[in-house]
Amino acid sequence: MALKQISIFLENSPGRLLDVTKALGKAGINMRALSLADTAGFGVLRLLVSDAAAARKVAMEKHWPARVDDVIAIKIPDTPGSLAQILEPLRKAKVDVEYMYAFTGFSTHQAVMIFGFKDVKRAKEVLAESGAELLNASQFAKLSEEG
Repeated sequence: MALKQISIFLENSPGRLLDVTKALGKAGINMRALSLADTAGFGVLRLLVSDAAAARKVAMEKHWPARVDDVIAIKIPDTPGSLAQILEPLRKAKVDVEYMYAFTGFSTHQAVMIFGFKDVKRAKEVLAESGAELLNASQFAKLSEEG
């Protein structure tokens, strides 16, 4: 049930994000969700794309440090408190969320949260036991196409 996310590490300078988006577009890679975070001296661009392996190849050809990680996509109701209901069993199981970001490309009164965990396997177990609606790659792709 994990999705493949590519993280590309970019120096903080004008045009770097443009360079990535142009290179991925030229390679025919569709960006479905993304998060850009600033750290000391560089940015981390986390992407869910139509082809993570091809995106990594593009990054390596451009000499951009990159890695592919497993992340978990969870569909939750778009209502107050629904994210807390997902986080509660993780806290009880002492599973730490490293980062998360939202995908909002569709209108079914649902939200999709993308989570990064150090222990993805354990997080999937805890979330599945709690009844969370985990999405696989094809389910996520279908949602992103519906938006």
